[in-house]
Amino acid sequence: MIDLSPYLRRGDRIVFGQACGEPVSLVSALIEQGARIGDLSAFIATSFSGLFTPESADSFRLSSMGAIGALRSMTKAGKLQVIPIHVSQVAPMITAGIIGCDVAMIQLSPADANGNHSCGLIGDYVRAAVDKARVVIAEINEAVPYVPGELIPASAIDVAIPVSRPPVEVAPAKISTTDEAIARHCAAYIDDGSVIQTGVGAVPDAILRLLGDRRDLGVHSGMLGDGLVELVQAGVLTNARKEIDTGVSINGALIGTRRLYDWAHNNPAIRMCATSYTHDAAVLGRLSRLVTINSALEVDLTGQVNAEQSGAAYLGGTGGQVDFVRAGARSPGGCSIIALSASAKGGSLSKIVPCLSGPVTTARSDVDIIVTEYGAAELKGQTLTERTRRLIAIADPAFREELERSAHIIQQRGF
Repeated sequence: MIDLSPYLRRGDRIVFGQACGEPVSLVSALIEQGARIGDLSAFIATSFSGLFTPESADSFRLSSMGAIGALRSMTKAGKLQVIPIHVSQVAPMITAGIIGCDVAMIQLSPADANGNHSCGLIGDYVRAAVDKARVVIAEINEAVPYVPGELIPASAIDVAIPVSRPPVEVAPAKISTTDEAIARHCAAYIDDGSVIQTGVGAVPDAILRLLGDRRDLGVHSGMLGDGLVELVQAGVLTNARKEIDTGVSINGALIGTRRLYDWAHNNPAIRMCATSYTHDAAVLGRLSRLVTINSALEVDLTGQVNAEQSGAAYLGGTGGQVDFVRAGARSPGGCSIIALSASAKGGSLSKIVPCLSGPVTTARSDVDIIVTEYGAAELKGQTLTERTRRLIAIADPAFREELERSAHIIQQRGF
């Protein structure tokens, strides 16, 4: 294990590569040594490694943009400081020093013939952290694919640690009958030539499985999972009709298994980009037929979306939802979908609610379409009164009468 003491100073602020680009050897070293160095803090956007636990948090203070992946246990224990931030703003805030970055700890692929390392599985804010840090410590992992896109030259690395270990993997989620029903309603909005943005998980995987009869689909997304490979191999995903980046899937994070990583290795059909490109409004504005699909914890009767907190439990994050919701809703021939199950906790809790139990992640003025297993509610341009009717129609039937009573006031006054 690397000795970090020659490179870290008391009070340093660290930024980690995130998700499946997490530098697990460096994280493990910091967990073991951080307390001896003292007063350290660290930021990571998401984590799936399981290394961050309430016990390991005693080594340093950890912050994140949400309780995504394996970070949920940290929020439950009060050991994670949440920064409400759009993922597109992480890199600019690192550059501006708002998110402190004295030390960047990242994972890279082996270098090419020109001495450039691929960022591998993560493009998003890695370069911003490298450019800002006093010290750049990089795991050079021979098991990480060299994926076209964001590159880090060897000259930008202060400490290179060669490792050979499987990168973090995230297995496909188990798809339920509810997920399949939600997916069917979402897939109805995806036509030939559509450009897709989605996350990873059961509903996105279920949607992708329903697209085998489409033609010339494209991708411009913040993250992608194994379902991407199936669409490519089926000849469905070609990116042929995109106005920009024709023939290439644009992405910020690969979150999946070895199958996905092997497919991406040296593959010119994919390009890993920073969030300054994947989430940029001007870039997204050049794409027609953009269909964006994101999730929520609950939606109120006027269309406000909460994707972060359920009561006292912080379960999600702001992520890139707002950037893509706005882009999809404005795209010619495109749309923006918020997908969620109609109920939770075995059907005892409605997720269409009179009032949100947590913060507003996406404003009702930005929302386009809400989908549950019971159908799709198209809200764009609709009055608040009509929104209540459409949302109740896709709520769990067990809660519709109660929701009708709550909606009565809105329907009476019109707001």
